[in-house]
Amino acid sequence: MPEIAKDEALAAVADGVTEATPDFANWSCPLPLVGYPTIVMGHGGGGKLGSELVEHLFLPAFRNPQLENLGDAAVLDLPSGRVAMSTDSFVVQPLFFPGGSIGELAVNGTVNDLAVSGATPRFLSASFILEEGFPLAKLAAIVEAMGVAARAAGVQIVTGDTKVVERGHGDGCYINTAGVGVLREGLSVGPHRAQAGDAILVSGTIGDHGMAIMSVREGLEFESQIRSDCAALNGMIAAVLDAAGADVHAMRDPTRGGLASTLNEIAQSSAVGIAIDERRMPVRTEVQSACELLGLDPVYVANEGKAVFFVAPNAADQVLATLKAHPLGREAAIIGQVTAEHKGMVVARTQMGANRVIAMQIGEQLPRIC
Repeated sequence: MPEIAKDEALAAVADGVTEATPDFANWSCPLPLVGYPTIVMGHGGGGKLGSELVEHLFLPAFRNPQLENLGDAAVLDLPSGRVAMSTDSFVVQPLFFPGGSIGELAVNGTVNDLAVSGATPRFLSASFILEEGFPLAKLAAIVEAMGVAARAAGVQIVTGDTKVVERGHGDGCYINTAGVGVLREGLSVGPHRAQAGDAILVSGTIGDHGMAIMSVREGLEFESQIRSDCAALNGMIAAVLDAAGADVHAMRDPTRGGLASTLNEIAQSSAVGIAIDERRMPVRTEVQSACELLGLDPVYVANEGKAVFFVAPNAADQVLATLKAHPLGREAAIIGQVTAEHKGMVVARTQMGANRVIAMQIGEQLPRIC
């Protein structure tokens, strides 16, 4: 099948346009296994079917020397010094959404967790829990998206695993990842390092990912489609660290629980107060409208391509300019500051000029968003 036709077929599957079985016999990798258009229990049994899945789907999408060894563990060359390690699991529904899929989400989410810890992401693992009957065309679209995202982020997927569960027990596809990154020499950032006087910056509009997921689930239509902000932030964060270095005290990516949870976690970890101005928070009009329609608050809605920075006040303008110069930070804003008052709490100045406490939520507004 010509490359253009293959891309169009994958896009159709990803967009949910078709559930038709592809012509596997004429496809080049990564679509494998003539005669098996869906996942069967044998794909997780450690035999020929599982080996073919690795050989014809995962290897072509993730190819690198460490992975091609196919050993029980990847052998990696790392510089001397400190490393950071992160792990995450991804169970989002729907698996494909405006702006991405569970594949990009799995790679970018782990890359971002490492990056906001001050590390340069290097290597990922990826384990798949697949449900019996899951279409191989959809799995191929997910895996191909992961490969593209990994290459764009400059990381390698070097090891992994596949398990298959009975029909009705797996919701299609779950992905678990782990990531390893190398920390910068002499850099120390963390949620416990925010200081009174620090400026608080967000790299762009909030709530995009959560509302993209919810708009698909609820069938909401707006003048412009709400798209997930799913993206790898390591390049943007590296630019900030190059510009401001030790003046960057803390960084986080506000995923589940949104900006509100991130700010509360840092306020409590650093034993400081946080004051923000809602009038400065960047929110897309369509996201704000969707939140109002559903009775949600954007400050609690998940993001998958934004970072929050706590920086020394003398570095705030420099960091803001650095963010705005990056394609992923063009809508960055300074939204508040750290205070010595109301320790462990987040207080917001509202659009009406009043103050309100932004508390940590007990549960989640939006389940299954990552």
